[in-house]
Amino acid sequence: MTMELRHLRAFLAIAEEGSITRAAARLHTGQPALSRTLRQLETHLGVRLVDRSTHHLDLTAAGRTFRDRAATALAAADAAFDPRSMAAARPLRLGHPWAALGSWTVPLLRRWDQEHPEVPLELRRIDDRTAGLTRGKVDAALLRGRVAPLPGMVTELLLEEERVAVVPEGSDLADRATLTLADLATWPIALNTVAGTTTLDLWPVGARPAATREVANTDEWLTVIAAGRAVGITTSATPGLHSQPALAYRPLTDAPPVPLMLAWPRDVPAHPAIPALIGLVRDVVAGR
Repeated sequence: MTMELRHLRAFLAIAEEGSITRAAARLHTGQPALSRTLRQLETHLGVRLVDRSTHHLDLTAAGRTFRDRAATALAAADAAFDPRSMAAARPLRLGHPWAALGSWTVPLLRRWDQEHPEVPLELRRIDDRTAGLTRGKVDAALLRGRVAPLPGMVTELLLEEERVAVVPEGSDLADRATLTLADLATWPIALNTVAGTTTLDLWPVGARPAATREVANTDEWLTVIAAGRAVGITTSATPGLHSQPALAYRPLTDAPPVPLMLAWPRDVPAHPAIPALIGLVRDVVAGR
């Protein structure tokens, strides 16, 4: 049978709710009808998308892969049918997990407003590894760290940022001009497990910190360090956007830099202004 948008909506609701019952209630339909829709989609694709062996439904490996494709396709369809897009230029959504373009963020936004006043550029912080790009929540994204290949996406290395240590102001570490990984290992390390670039693999085996504090976003990460409960590692982009009296930033002398990349859809860009954005980001970073 022909696949329709309702098949994508049904699958995404099931994936997000983890339950046929809750997904059916969310979509205002019956459970049998929703189960049939899921079976139709699986039959069409020729793969099992959902593991039904437990009370809580889990996605199969194929289901996790298809989830990103389905979310991107549905977001594009919703945007195409949005009547508001006919009344004015649709905003260009630039996602980032944290720190955006660092010290170039404000110059980018100002130049965009000057050179492309007809298209609003919206900067959106989304706390996941791809800043919402693979879920269709943004049109392009600024990503840090070694990002796994993104199906259907292009990634371009913009620059590499030096790592810096973030410690509580007033601590013994804040009194030093520079710090090393060994210096930080005596404290608990704050780890942003959702979108951060720091892992215990930075330290040699046998010299790793004894304790960590896991957080889910940048705000929690900053707070736990400011409170003196941990120290952290970030890049040179962070101090300019997240400066506060309770934090001290110090150069970290023995940790590798972090790549900063721009990513966007390969074949069918989500927004016609993406080529202009790519060009302007390149110019701003290069100081042109």
